[in-house]
Amino acid sequence: MWKQFLPKLPKKSSASGKGDHASGSSPGRNAAGNASTIQRTSSCPSGGPARPASSVKRMSSAVFPSSVVAGIEPLVPFKDVPNGEKPNLFVSKVSLCCVVFDFSDPNKNSAEKDFKRQALIDLVDYVDSASSRFTEPMVVACCRMFAINLFRVFPPNCRSSSSGGGEGEEEEPMFDPAWPHLHLVYDLLLKFIGSSSLDTKLGKKYFDHTFIVKLLELFDSEDPRERDCLKTILHRIYGKFMVHRPFIRKAVSNIFYHFVFETDRHNGIAELLEVFGSVVSGFALPLKEEHKIFLLRVLIPLHKPKALGVYLQQLTYCVTQFVEKEPKLASSVILGLLRYWPITNSQKEVMFLSEIEEVLEATNMVEFQKFMVPLFQRIAHCINSSHFQVAERALFMWNNDHIISLVAQNRQAIVPIVTPALEANIQNHWNVSVLNLTANVKKMLSEMDEELFSTCLANHKEDRERQASLQEKRRLAWERLESAAAFQPVTGNTAVLVSR
Repeated sequence: MWKQFLPKLPKKSSASGKGDHASGSSPGRNAAGNASTIQRTSSCPSGGPARPASSVKRMSSAVFPSSVVAGIEPLVPFKDVPNGEKPNLFVSKVSLCCVVFDFSDPNKNSAEKDFKRQALIDLVDYVDSASSRFTEPMVVACCRMFAINLFRVFPPNCRSSSSGGGEGEEEEPMFDPAWPHLHLVYDLLLKFIGSSSLDTKLGKKYFDHTFIVKLLELFDSEDPRERDCLKTILHRIYGKFMVHRPFIRKAVSNIFYHFVFETDRHNGIAELLEVFGSVVSGFALPLKEEHKIFLLRVLIPLHKPKALGVYLQQLTYCVTQFVEKEPKLASSVILGLLRYWPITNSQKEVMFLSEIEEVLEATNMVEFQKFMVPLFQRIAHCINSSHFQVAERALFMWNNDHIISLVAQNRQAIVPIVTPALEANIQNHWNVSVLNLTANVKKMLSEMDEELFSTCLANHKEDRERQASLQEKRRLAWERLESAAAFQPVTGNTAVLVSR
């Protein structure tokens, strides 16, 4: 019976000279066997120098799986292999880079970190100078490596304020310790997507909706360097894969909705808006209804969060791009800003006034007349603000030539609104700079239409006298009531006036 089983037992290899290679590849033989395109033990040209066996032994370790080094040695430079071998060497190097290291301890796996860094540099150089089309195995291997290295869950944000502070207070940026590898992976992703060697039809198959959603989630990183890389990559994806454009716009809108109406914190709003600024500038005319909805339901509500100062510049650019492309949207924008006006937040009031001035510069006369009355009622309130920065910013708007032109053509409606505010400032405001600016605006309006301004002043004086007369009548009426009550006897539940 034993003689029947003995011949079936596996025999030990008699080639002792191959022990060095076998020891490096035997633990992952099954995984390596699946990669049928990587079967050579030497990737150097036939006439080139022999590769030392120690290099393969060094790579085979608990850190780098043996399946990575089976076949072509990943650390071999691309220039040392023939063109036919380069796609296989590319996949081998990409597989090597799928190992993620812990950078919290700089002394841990330092040699392996250097191997991976060199492999990433080689890959970036190869993609940058590639002349032939990327094969499907190369694209698959790259997408897998990008996912392993980049897609991760960020730790909870323990900072006291959200999104960098609502009052414009800047916090120290936090930097990812793994950036020495991350920035090379991002550089490779950027060059890989932008390369002419990547077929668009093949690329959109693997850079799909799931990949895009995961990429957008990374915009919440606290490392500004990472967000800057993501901004460029998202713009490149949007430009290359036209089929994904509607999905990207929808996914980014969902991030904005989540930020405005739920969390009130996100680190990448400014970067996402910067990408969309260039996207909006490329919209064809007439604007689609989808784009108008994005303006009214996404960009206008973005003025609500207290962290507006972090992304105000990018948001203002997006809004003004819409108004410049379709001036009819100016009234919707201004009325939307008035609806979200920060009555109790002076810092945001200054921001709103700045944005309104930029929108007015792109507004024509017909649209201006639709919202001029509620707008200048709000500006009049700002002129009377006890916060001198708000009052100053409202008065500075009168230095804009385009706004003055709009006011001059509609002075019959606007001058009566702002004249009482100017007179109240002259009488009561505490700040010298505000008083000087108020006097300048009064002089300008007087020169614009002296008769109208004089009439408004006279009407304002009459209103003040009428208010003073009504106030005096109320005071006398209360005095008579108090005197009459003082002589009435106290009976039952009659109210008693107690003098102080």
